[in-house]
Amino acid sequence: MNDNTMLRTGGQILVDCLKTHGVDTAFCVPGESYLAVLDALYDEREQIRLIVCRQEGGASFMAEAYGKLRNRPGICFVTRGPGATNAAIGVHTAFQDSSPMILFIGQVGTEIVEREAFQEMDYRRMFGQMAKWVAQIDRADRIPEYLSHAFHLAMSGRPGPVVLALPEDMLVARVAAPAAHPYTRIKAHPGDGDLRAMADLLKSASRPLVILGGGDWSATACADIARFAKNFNLPVTCSFRRQDLIDNRDPLYAGEVGIAISPELKKHVREADVILAIGPRLGEMTSGGYTLFEIPHPEHQLVHVHPGAEELGRVYQADIMINAGMAEFAAAAAHLQAPASSAWMQWTKTLREEYLSTLNPVPMPGPLNLSEAVVWLRNRLPHDTIFTNGAGNFSGWLQRFHQYGGFRTQLAPTNGAMGYGVPAAIAAKLIHPERVVVCFAGMATF
Repeated sequence: MNDNTMLRTGGQILVDCLKTHGVDTAFCVPGESYLAVLDALYDEREQIRLIVCRQEGGASFMAEAYGKLRNRPGICFVTRGPGATNAAIGVHTAFQDSSPMILFIGQVGTEIVEREAFQEMDYRRMFGQMAKWVAQIDRADRIPEYLSHAFHLAMSGRPGPVVLALPEDMLVARVAAPAAHPYTRIKAHPGDGDLRAMADLLKSASRPLVILGGGDWSATACADIARFAKNFNLPVTCSFRRQDLIDNRDPLYAGEVGIAISPELKKHVREADVILAIGPRLGEMTSGGYTLFEIPHPEHQLVHVHPGAEELGRVYQADIMINAGMAEFAAAAAHLQAPASSAWMQWTKTLREEYLSTLNPVPMPGPLNLSEAVVWLRNRLPHDTIFTNGAGNFSGWLQRFHQYGGFRTQLAPTNGAMGYGVPAAIAAKLIHPERVVVCFAGMATF
């Protein structure tokens, strides 16, 4: 322990931990409160690409979009006080969108804490309700422990953001710290009994409906859930701004259950006798302001699948509640034995036909018809084009008339954050330089 070659600054230890956990990209707005981390990141610039942004809100949006696209924690560094408050919008977005993310904030030195020093804030109180965990690392030798917990927590259960404050003196302290192993994604698996009960419920159904949503998805999980739907000939809808969980050209896709739900689809949701809610929280947007389903126990036969056990039974008491990761549930569901014939063949066909009818442009006043513009883009851009947008009524045109090509072709905040589209588009292009990325931007009117 007395060998100085074994000693590293807190900043170096932190960056080494990022490498251990597979981080290859980080977003930041530089600040004097974490210069030791910036020095260490510069030394590791061949392994970790640092994207320097002009404003912390944009940096945190980029990290959130990265988490969505890569299904691993997006990393963001900001300075204390105003930097942290600016970054809060990305943390809130990650929380409501169930996106894995870790925000690191420079903090005042431990020798002056609790004096309301320059730009000092208590981040546990500030971020307490919009993050899965908020902590401050006061000892450099515990950095590996804290980062291991942060990565595991951001990815476990319902994914989400973690916030870690970094006191300035801790980052420059030279200490020996133990090595850590890379984090492991930990998810619950569906039980055989629950899967059998769900299959039996479907066998007795006449008007079943699937609602896909939430976070924790991957391309493989989406392919498996599409296979499950095909085996059972189930009509599939998606929750608000989750329309890319299934290729919208799939003959089973029936539209969005969100703000812009069509009157016909809303009627069919109420008519359905079995609802399979796979992934969504069944929050305000998906439930039509908590009016589509009765509280606490819906009249529908409801199967609710969610990676976070705390969400099951939170508002709705489902008939079957399954705590499972999306990949784990989808893989198991894809192998379920479907009945030889179903009583809902015409039901599925009707929902698809009605969805297709909503894609036709509609008349509107003025020289620019936005429905025609979106259809023009839809017919010309590659089907794997990534579309991004922020909040505002302008986004309704894209959600209504575009057909998303599958997993992560839609990057949009479910928390209604403005200004998300451009940072998300930059992050998407950094990750997928070979693909077309389009930011659909506008402004809200009042």
